[in-house]
Amino acid sequence: MPSVAFYTLGCKVNFYDTEAIWQLFSNAGYEQVDFEGTADVYLINTCTVTNTGDKKSRQMIRRAVRRNPDAIVAVTGCYAQTSPGEILDIPGVDLVIGNQDRAQILTHIDAIRRSREPVNAVRNIMKTREFEEMDVPGFADRTRAFLKIQDGCNNFCTFCIIPWSRGLSRSRDPKSIVAQAHKLVEAGYKEFVLTGIHTGGYGDDLDNYRLADLLWELDKVDGLERVRISSIEASQIDDKLLDVLNRSSKMCRHLHIPLQAGHNEVLKRMRRKYTTEEYFGKMERIRQAMPDVGITTDVIVGFPGETDEMFRAGYDFMKAVNYSEMHVFPYSKRTGTPAARMEDQVDEEIKNARVQQLIDLSEEMQLAYARRFVGRTLDVIPERSAKDAPARSVQHGFSDNYLQVFFEGGDELQGRMCQVRITEAGVNECRGELVESSAPEAAKAAAELVR
Repeated sequence: MPSVAFYTLGCKVNFYDTEAIWQLFSNAGYEQVDFEGTADVYLINTCTVTNTGDKKSRQMIRRAVRRNPDAIVAVTGCYAQTSPGEILDIPGVDLVIGNQDRAQILTHIDAIRRSREPVNAVRNIMKTREFEEMDVPGFADRTRAFLKIQDGCNNFCTFCIIPWSRGLSRSRDPKSIVAQAHKLVEAGYKEFVLTGIHTGGYGDDLDNYRLADLLWELDKVDGLERVRISSIEASQIDDKLLDVLNRSSKMCRHLHIPLQAGHNEVLKRMRRKYTTEEYFGKMERIRQAMPDVGITTDVIVGFPGETDEMFRAGYDFMKAVNYSEMHVFPYSKRTGTPAARMEDQVDEEIKNARVQQLIDLSEEMQLAYARRFVGRTLDVIPERSAKDAPARSVQHGFSDNYLQVFFEGGDELQGRMCQVRITEAGVNECRGELVESSAPEAAKAAAELVR
């Protein structure tokens, strides 16, 4: 039986795509082996969001070539899409294929096996208008399923290379999404994470069908208990979406809404599509529609031209929004983007000091948010046993509002909806006790614990 090994860099969409590519290999009779071992085919799914992503991708490609010089080394993903020539210059690379035509990977591999001639199968993705259908019936992580609904982005923010590596926004056919949703529920999944490069842009290229319409369709899927949106822009949250958040019992009380900067001048230079005033107004409306919602965000610190005064105003703005967590990144020059060519780049030491201030603020807000739920019972789907757990088994999972919760219970609880009373709040993790579970055997386990 031929073997294949995968290495995935970058975002959740890349991990979804790797799972889809593995299905192609699995159907063709391949077995999957560890990337650190010997394989007949190595496939590296690359990232290009930063210059570091490119560098790490090259390192992993070279590592595959060293592992087995006789293997076929195939490279896909965003770095493959934007820089196929650079990758083909690495000795030992056999196939470069971008973010499209991936159903052809095995055809190319069979041809390369016969000819041993390297193949550049990358096409201009800016001309692609159709969503690439790649089905994923299951995931190694058993409790949450990723459901890719969209690819590409039309925003062209000045710091970002992704539209050039993923193309323009393309929505997946709603019928295909709902069909996959049913398959995933049959496979035992209770929670879906809707994912894409610009997830909230779903429907931009469809006739009179938007993300809110899709969410109502998923709301009707029997057996599905939770729907989580991986990320959405403030500008994409309209009245119809607010109505879904308010009325659908399946929508998770957690939204990831990138801010990137808390000052209008910086937002304008980033080419973001909102002002701080518009953003703040949207957050208020979301909280009216969905009380207790956890709102997380991304922030870029030290964008070219960000003064101390702008940073301080941004800090105060983020504090006022009162996030449940912030993902904070120092601005990093991405070759080929307008921001990399801007003057007034911010000194690295200043950037790092600002990053630390925002991480401290994030931890303050995380703890304050988690403390609101002490004594309350939340629905938690355990994903796995906690590492370094004591003799009694400790489960780890997420509540619908994205608190990471640890509680005592057996492994049979994994993948099931459990009601857990929060007993202790922490910055990155909360403690709780099992009240009840959706599984009869789990209810028995809970009774034993109470005794």
